[in-house]
Amino acid sequence: MGSANRPDGFPALFVAIDWAEEHCVVPDGFDRGAAWQFADWQFDCLRNFYRVRPRAKMGLLAPAFHFRRAQVVGPQKFGKAPYTAAHICIEAVGPALFAGWAEGGEAWDCRDHGCGCGWRYEYEPGEAMGMPWPTPLIQITAFSEDQTDNIYSALRPMIDLGPLRELIPKTGEEFIRLPNGGRIDTVTSNAKSRLGARVTFVPQDETGLWTAANGMVAVAETQRRGLAGMGGRAEETTNAWNPAEGSVAQRTAEAAEKSRDIFRFHRLPPKGLNYRVKAERRKIHRAVYEGSPWVDLDAVEGEAAELMQFDAAQAERFFGNRPVAGQGHAVDPDRWAARGTGVAPVRGALITLGVDGARFRDALAIVATDVESGVQWPLGIWERPEDAPDGYEHPFAEIDGVMRGAFKDWEPWRAYVDPQYIDHLLEKWQGRWGADRVVPWLTSNYRRMAWAVRGWESAIASGTLTHDGDDDLARHVRNAHRQATNVKDDEGVPMHVLAKEARGSSRKMDGAVASVLSWECRGDAIAAGATVKRPSRALVSF
Repeated sequence: MGSANRPDGFPALFVAIDWAEEHCVVPDGFDRGAAWQFADWQFDCLRNFYRVRPRAKMGLLAPAFHFRRAQVVGPQKFGKAPYTAAHICIEAVGPALFAGWAEGGEAWDCRDHGCGCGWRYEYEPGEAMGMPWPTPLIQITAFSEDQTDNIYSALRPMIDLGPLRELIPKTGEEFIRLPNGGRIDTVTSNAKSRLGARVTFVPQDETGLWTAANGMVAVAETQRRGLAGMGGRAEETTNAWNPAEGSVAQRTAEAAEKSRDIFRFHRLPPKGLNYRVKAERRKIHRAVYEGSPWVDLDAVEGEAAELMQFDAAQAERFFGNRPVAGQGHAVDPDRWAARGTGVAPVRGALITLGVDGARFRDALAIVATDVESGVQWPLGIWERPEDAPDGYEHPFAEIDGVMRGAFKDWEPWRAYVDPQYIDHLLEKWQGRWGADRVVPWLTSNYRRMAWAVRGWESAIASGTLTHDGDDDLARHVRNAHRQATNVKDDEGVPMHVLAKEARGSSRKMDGAVASVLSWECRGDAIAAGATVKRPSRALVSF
């Protein structure tokens, strides 16, 4: 079939879309194994991704297409993962590249491309023709393995249960080998050694969680450089993002406002509807899930209502498709103030240390916790002065002196140090006191950090954690807000980490993060039995 009767208004590789519907199958559910068919919104996204420039010439790769990359923003259960899986199949063995303009009589014949299914697509005169990549290298990329598995677990049965099993006879647990030496890999924040490869297509999933803090902004930039060198392209799929985090998704949305070569699909709900009102929330769901008939809106309402009890903003992002800022303070400032005792341990007590911060703009904080009593106090919080010169750095000699004093006056079990931006201090302290006592603790590991934050918040709520009443530490705790993650606890409840209330905010909260690290270290000390051999210490007022 040709494309003359399609009301599309611009040339595109319609052969790629028809090819996918002939070769892909439904990966799961009651229709598992049935022929795949794109929903209207999925078709619209693909025809724009494969939109060809009217003056494109044979031999062009990415420059033949109108859009350099694409972004699809949709709510939970919208169908992004199977859509991406079908798109990967096109880029892996289908007609993904522009092969010139048809003059009449040309056709895509599967037999010419190693597939014996018998399918044939006849081009109409003037239609854009397609051809496969000679050696495709595809990287399914996400922050965590759970996210890459959302796509990969849909991709494998889409291949194994349909005509594509003839072209791709084996789909492995970790990668898929393609004809002509190509392959499909999965890449996460923990597998960055694969970056820099000569990639041809990169599906980037849940880019609303990709931030500079967790290193994923650098991942996105590295992959785009690799794609540019190979003439390849990327497509993001994501839920709506938290505008306070400066994620890759947000950066793409902002870049698309200024550039015409980024395609975006983001169906926003009608303005004026309040997501916190049940009747209006239903209207929002009906609007943003339009075109996804497999979605049960009653089930969506149930999940959204439950999540609203814990994090209303996250529920609105996940199910209402709106980029809204996260919840307020991670800890109620009044509750933190109520935990102030005005006392701290006498010299010689067994303590744990938490260190977080940066070299130039953000603050740097060292927070101590008495292992026996649970009392916290800051040994120091350094902030950039308002009139600081351009070359300002924190006074590292002074900071180093404070750490020397801590190891001299108290008995530190361990110090947990976030090495980002202050790795030179970490190395110095490890050389002085040993790597077993000064330990790197990456706050960008969201799963680990989310559990540490939960333990810290619970200790404050129960009164297990108290503090000496320091005003600077109280201010940093007050400035700490919740940042949603894709981490869930054992009951499936979403968890969060700490962040500023907005991207680029001048309100520092590194002291709160140091407090979390110090408290986490105390818990590990108790679990290791570090208090068993040590006598109780009295407390003394400051």
